[in-house]
Amino acid sequence: MARGPIDPNKLQPYREDGYVLERGLFDANEIGLLGRAAREDKALDEHAFGRKDGEGGEIRLSLWNHPGDGLYGMFARCRSIVDSVELLLGGEVYHYHSKMIMKEPKIGGAWAWHQDYGYWYQNGVLFPLLCSVFIAVDRATKENGCLQVLKGSHLAGRVDHVLAGDQAGADLERVRALSERLELVHVEMEPGDALFFDSNLLHRSDQNHSDHPRWSMICCYNAARNDPYKDSHHPRYTPLNKVDDAMILAAGSTRFAGSSAELAWLDPAKDASAASLAETTEA
Repeated sequence: MARGPIDPNKLQPYREDGYVLERGLFDANEIGLLGRAAREDKALDEHAFGRKDGEGGEIRLSLWNHPGDGLYGMFARCRSIVDSVELLLGGEVYHYHSKMIMKEPKIGGAWAWHQDYGYWYQNGVLFPLLCSVFIAVDRATKENGCLQVLKGSHLAGRVDHVLAGDQAGADLERVRALSERLELVHVEMEPGDALFFDSNLLHRSDQNHSDHPRWSMICCYNAARNDPYKDSHHPRYTPLNKVDDAMILAAGSTRFAGSSAELAWLDPAKDASAASLAETTEA
């Protein structure tokens, strides 16, 4: 299914609002393949860890740095995503990391208000020239804890973040002040929709009180010209080999079977930096 990058006319709304939502970026076959593969992926499950929200809920997630040649890599490397991010960030980008968020029915936890750059700032990236792409694997609604954003909040710049329990959250005094001036948007999404958002956009989510799961895959990118000045648990500039969108369905063949087991998983039990940051891009 040929799509290509987003409409250049959406660049200005992205700059003003901090995000742009692409409906139906992936079709039912593509997103269905991703959902089935993720739920049947033993390696993904084995490398998942939890983040408690302090309210009795918990979200499970798995993280990895380099995209690889399997199904997850085909999504992260496909031209519809990467060309779009390069348009939004104004130049070459590389894969910073990806993650699968598993917000289960009834028990799926909330995420506090935060900015991704609030976490990544510590990794040596000098400028907020990063973009995250939230791909809805399941339908995302208010009932199952869809993403919430403060429209235009990225223009406030980086907000201080404080670690509390398992999550690092943005300074609530500043968040409250911004929420009095900016529109709160519940980003409800259908499977296959993709939200591109700025690394300084404030976002959060509620617990999943519904009977339906809300899984999502999030691919994060850094501008090549924003190469970190120091090493961290996420990579410095690594050239990204883009692939045609058709490779997503090709990844369902036996050629790619089991390749997720070879990903460079981030495990907080073994990686102190990943554990201490309470890392996520999701909310």
